[in-house]
Amino acid sequence: MSKDVKKLLANHENLIHSEGLKVLSHVQRQEDDWYINTLMLEGIDVPFKYKRKQPYKSLKGTQVNLTYYPEINTVAGLEFETMKVVRLKQS
Repeated sequence: MSKDVKKLLANHENLIHSEGLKVLSHVQRQEDDWYINTLMLEGIDVPFKYKRKQPYKSLKGTQVNLTYYPEINTVAGLEFETMKVVRLKQS
C-alpha cells in the first residue's frame, strides 16, 4: 500500500481500500459535462461509481486497486447501496 493511500485512510475513517479486484463490467455514460463510470467487480454485488471529465478506456477484465466509501442512493423511494470511488489504479 502506498503512502498516499495510508494517508487517505488515516484522515478519513470511512474509506476502504481494496487491491487486486477483477473488473467484470465497466460502463460509461455521459451526464451533463461528466462521464459516470460504473464498475462491477468479481465476488461483489454492489456497483462502484466514479466521475471523469473525459471518457476512459475499458477496464473490463483488468485488476484494479480501489479506495472508496459506501454510499446510499434513493431512487423512487427505494434505497440502493453503491460504492463511491475516490481513487482507482490498475494493478
